[in-house]
Amino acid sequence: MARNDIRDMTEGSPFQLILGFAVPMLLGLLFQQFYSMVDTIIVGKYLGVNALASVGSTSSINFMIIGFCTGVCSGFSIPVAQKFGAGDHHGLRCFVANAGWLSLIFSAVMTLVVCFLCMDILRWMNTPDDIIQGAYDYIFIIFAGIPVTYLYNILAGIIRSLGDSRTPVYFLLLSSVINIFLDLFTILVMGMGVDGAAYATVISQAVSGVLCFFYMRSHFPILKMSKEEVKINPGMIKILCGIGIPMGLQYSITAIGSVILQTAVNGLGSLYVAAVSAGNKITQFFCCPFDALGATMATWAGQNVGAGKFDRVREGVKYASIIGCVYAVAAFLILTFFGRYLALLFLDADEAATIGNVALFLFGNSMFYIPLVFVNVVRFAIQGMGFSKFAILAGVFEMFARTFAGMCLVPVFGYPAACFASPMAWIAADIFLIPAFRYCLRKCAASGNAF
Repeated sequence: MARNDIRDMTEGSPFQLILGFAVPMLLGLLFQQFYSMVDTIIVGKYLGVNALASVGSTSSINFMIIGFCTGVCSGFSIPVAQKFGAGDHHGLRCFVANAGWLSLIFSAVMTLVVCFLCMDILRWMNTPDDIIQGAYDYIFIIFAGIPVTYLYNILAGIIRSLGDSRTPVYFLLLSSVINIFLDLFTILVMGMGVDGAAYATVISQAVSGVLCFFYMRSHFPILKMSKEEVKINPGMIKILCGIGIPMGLQYSITAIGSVILQTAVNGLGSLYVAAVSAGNKITQFFCCPFDALGATMATWAGQNVGAGKFDRVREGVKYASIIGCVYAVAAFLILTFFGRYLALLFLDADEAATIGNVALFLFGNSMFYIPLVFVNVVRFAIQGMGFSKFAILAGVFEMFARTFAGMCLVPVFGYPAACFASPMAWIAADIFLIPAFRYCLRKCAASGNAF
């Protein structure tokens, strides 16, 4: 195997390694959000505000379900990173095989359950009558594609655990181009509605997952398994579930608050739903650096804990936080002064009230991006050390904050309260995460490992 196929993060300059690992991931995330924005732009411009609201009304439930899939896969890759850091290649291969078996089971069960309950969930969320059918058409197809979500995320997570953050990005870039092409083809050429955008997303993600699979087979001889290593190992299944399920639940528990908040926004009417939808798309694009830093810290902490280098974990968190805070200030300035113009990507200029609401949403979120830096950096470092149950507790703090905003503040103060709900959640999570990180690091150092 070529040495540049993997990256050992237990030696060398933390700043250079973190930046070198995070930048390729950032490019992939930016492009992923770019094609997600193209989805929304095409839907908003060519299918109208109601179609935009239909897709936007599903964002929180989409995050709850797909976020669980992503979190589980991220958790499954942590023991792989730790075994790689420890130089235990046999254990690494066994974990990879058992993660594959679990992903297969989880994806089958989740697909059946959420597709069956899809319309009921939308009704429970108080989705407006004028957009509920469009919301169902979109989200049902996304949920039917859960198996390909698992396929890409588990394989990309394993590749990143070996220190290669570039290759999954290349495949993601290709699938993004395919997604944009399919968006245009299904909506503009075939005349499909929001279901065309959903099909484009699922098909393109399937392509990236298949490419990851064949790349792993041809470029990572370290993953070539014996028949014994492929077998299900109850002990490893327990470890994987102990890390993966809490990480998945962290996303889902966090999303419960988002669902409650979305329900409150739905009650304000489809125009406010459209404003939140456009605001979320722009926010997700600008938050990609925080996500990239977080994913970097999971691999950083995993490898260094596996190698027993706990001081490097702390040092990595420091440098990642500095990078994130510098970017947070720059993003706040951009969104404060140009947020209204960015809203024009999704809305016509005559939608003045909705554009103003988008600008308010962006201002309310971006002025609290520094707390979001620590949510991502510290939480993923904790997960990389193997303490994913602590991430659930952080998710509980976020859930309560968003639930309070949705149930108590939005009914009283209306839309402005929804604009500051996420910042409340980030601050609440930080109150727990920062002392939790210190505790986890001390415990790792005392025991010599997370397991």
